[in-house]
Amino acid sequence: MSAVQFEVPAIVPADPKANVTHLLEDRVAATPDLALFAVPQGEGWRDITAAEFRRQVIALAKGFAASGIEPGDKVGFLARTTYEWTLVDFALFYAGAVMVPIYETSSPHQIQWILEDSGAVVCIVEAADHAARLDEVRGDLPLIREVWQLALGAIDKLTELGASVPDSEIERRRGIAQGSDIATLIYTSGSTGRPKGCVLTHSNFVELSRNSAVALKEVVQTPGASTLLFITTAHVFARFISILDVHAGVKTGHQPDTKQLLPALGSFKPTFLLAVPRVFEKVYNSSEQKAEAGGKGKIFRAAADAAIEHSKLLQDGKKIPLGLKIKFALFDKLVYSKLRAAMGGRIEYAVSGSAPLGPRLGHFFHSLGIVILEGYGLTETTAPATVNLATKSKIGTVGPVLPGVGVRLADDGEVEVRGINVFKEYWRNPEATAAAFDGDWFTTGDIGTFDDEGFLTITGRKKEIIVTAGGKNVAPAALEDPIRANPIVGQVVVVGDQKPFIAALVTLDSEMLPTWLANNGHGTMTLAEAAQHDAVRAEVQRAIDTANTHVSRAESIRKFTILESEWTEASGHLTPKMSIKRNVIVGDFADDIAELYREPVATTNLTMP
Repeated sequence: MSAVQFEVPAIVPADPKANVTHLLEDRVAATPDLALFAVPQGEGWRDITAAEFRRQVIALAKGFAASGIEPGDKVGFLARTTYEWTLVDFALFYAGAVMVPIYETSSPHQIQWILEDSGAVVCIVEAADHAARLDEVRGDLPLIREVWQLALGAIDKLTELGASVPDSEIERRRGIAQGSDIATLIYTSGSTGRPKGCVLTHSNFVELSRNSAVALKEVVQTPGASTLLFITTAHVFARFISILDVHAGVKTGHQPDTKQLLPALGSFKPTFLLAVPRVFEKVYNSSEQKAEAGGKGKIFRAAADAAIEHSKLLQDGKKIPLGLKIKFALFDKLVYSKLRAAMGGRIEYAVSGSAPLGPRLGHFFHSLGIVILEGYGLTETTAPATVNLATKSKIGTVGPVLPGVGVRLADDGEVEVRGINVFKEYWRNPEATAAAFDGDWFTTGDIGTFDDEGFLTITGRKKEIIVTAGGKNVAPAALEDPIRANPIVGQVVVVGDQKPFIAALVTLDSEMLPTWLANNGHGTMTLAEAAQHDAVRAEVQRAIDTANTHVSRAESIRKFTILESEWTEASGHLTPKMSIKRNVIVGDFADDIAELYREPVATTNLTMP
């Protein structure tokens, strides 16, 4: 029995018959002329009303029906975050089909597994490079009867194909699914590296959207509320927000290219953002570098320190000293106002998830006038289980429990969740489903604590899954096992938790190394000498390159270091079974890990997660 438990009743009565299509129908009935989306047009944006979006959704749903997609069919979808992504999403709901989203960075191996395991009959891709990756494994996917490519006009062709399908057929199809039926199948990394399919129901999205809209009303129900999505909609975090936006009447724009994020923010001018910590880190770092280049680095850092100190005092309810008040006012003119303007000048809130943010950034942005509402959840909880609210927020925590959700801590501190947001099961995997539940409580694998006011703080992870700063879930075994197969590699530990990219610590096999060196004409070397030798490093790089072919770019190892010592049972780094003691290694070699991240590396993690 849990000693600590917080459970909040649902605010909105449940409707067991409602599915996701009802959210759009209700929105159109209430505000048909409300701008629900905006798409890029020239230097600006063109609005799409709720009624127009519904018209496009139904027209595309007819195309799906005419193409032979039946209610309940699984449809793979591999694309970037664009308006078309959400259009396809809702069109599949209206056609009665089930979307199986795939990260657009996924490798051919990952694409194959997801399509094969889900039983998808069709796959939609955005661009030629997505199609090329699918083509590599198409021969092993006999169920896939068609591949549609958005870049080749698939939406227009399907819309034309469906012109003869009557409205009544789509009305029939969209009414088939009940709340308890599958809405989508989202694959998430498991500790073995083989993703598991999470069955999320219509009720998961409907009830969570309706209750979250009330809990977050200051964010999503403010007149003129708008957001710019740039993290991948294949991830449950952005997927949930995009559905919530339809329900709440939030205008949504999309920008898949994070390099264009600041210009897009400047022209779209959103009122709130959805982001992963890496985005806030990048905004901060790029601002600092820009200031440094202009000879104002010292001023920026002083402004940042003042911002953080100011926010901490406010949160603690302490008086702001006069000197700090004056500094804060000065820096507001010199620094903070310019940052606000660069982000469009209207942002009041930012919802952060997928990985821990850290108090430093939370306090910094708070002083810019942006309240960062950090939350916690998993794919299995349809994204949020807890989130800081506009009226109830504490930097450094992931907030209180959402309405309709219960969270308790097991005796070992493991966070367990039940409620309207918890998934139904793992697809075709009853063993994994049974292992994931304690009664009706989903066991997250994360460790947390509650304070007296019911704010949750995540303190660690029972699972070995690494979560990057970009929010990407990475299973170490999927990378470590192929690398360890190389003869000169003794052990390897993949790192990157809360970091911008994945890296690795590698040890050499002292028994195999002499043979490899002799065979390759390099003579004898100590472990320390070999660790620095170009040929040895090249061989380890080859092993890493092989491992990287099994994962997406966002999950791939970007840097590594070869240690000059071995990990043994005697050194305290291996168990008697010769398994690595991951936590011990990460602690003992913290300096080596820090060195890996001292120099920046270009990353693409922002779209993943």
